[in-house]
Amino acid sequence: MKLLIALALVGFVAGGVIDAPADSVIELDYHNKIGIPLAERLKAAEEALDFDGSRIVGGGSASQGQYPYTGGLLIELTTGGTSVCGSSLLTHTRGVTAAHCWRTLFSSARSFTVVYGSTLLFSGGTRVYTTDVEMHANYNMITLVNDIAIIRLPWVTYSNTVQPIALATGSSDFVGTWAWASGWGHTRDGGSITTSQFLSHVNVQVVSNSVCAATYGTGTVQSTTICIATTGGRGTCSGDSGGPLANAANNQLIGVTSFGHRDGCQVGHPAGFARVTAFASWLQARL
Repeated sequence: MKLLIALALVGFVAGGVIDAPADSVIELDYHNKIGIPLAERLKAAEEALDFDGSRIVGGGSASQGQYPYTGGLLIELTTGGTSVCGSSLLTHTRGVTAAHCWRTLFSSARSFTVVYGSTLLFSGGTRVYTTDVEMHANYNMITLVNDIAIIRLPWVTYSNTVQPIALATGSSDFVGTWAWASGWGHTRDGGSITTSQFLSHVNVQVVSNSVCAATYGTGTVQSTTICIATTGGRGTCSGDSGGPLANAANNQLIGVTSFGHRDGCQVGHPAGFARVTAFASWLQARL
């Protein structure tokens, strides 16, 4: 599968919102450019039940309960539109996602419906509603630094298909580590068939921040960032924002999907995530 990430940048400065830089290589308007159109396609695909496994590029479709911590987000925006993102379940009452899934330079969310235990977003599974989302206080909506948010949930009951994921801690940079990403984002760039209505997954390898910064710069790629290679048509893509990056060796959460290149998911540029070890204390204080 080609997992999909999409990204948003948003920024505030003293005195109000500022315009995003024209030369940014990250998509700045996640909900309007990616999330809302993706939600419409996913809903139509579910209604038509036209899934074809060959549409997954670079990975594959996930089975029921294979990623029991992955939570789909159906996002109600303040404009009334519906967008989508991903998240991870941490406890019975807490989840984690990207801050830009809640707010970007151009859009704000009003509520999340979090979907657990289903490979579909618009039907099935355990569905919980919340308006209680806390973005990191230092989230920068222009650079996507500190792009992480805690989701406070009504009680979620665990089952064979709904389970939490442990947070990675420590000082490892994970370079060379293989990890699993999962989400409902686009399965390839362009074309008429770029999504699957089913949860997809892909095995990817972590690269150094210096490799990542060569594309995005040190303003975006900081010590709180972790990146993966997307060579060979494998990686995250538009619509996977907020979803998990889990260490394949021990199934701990090491990243939260944050950004990719505005030119697409198959152009070979790295994809970026919020580095969970950098936010472990922040997250644990809110569990």
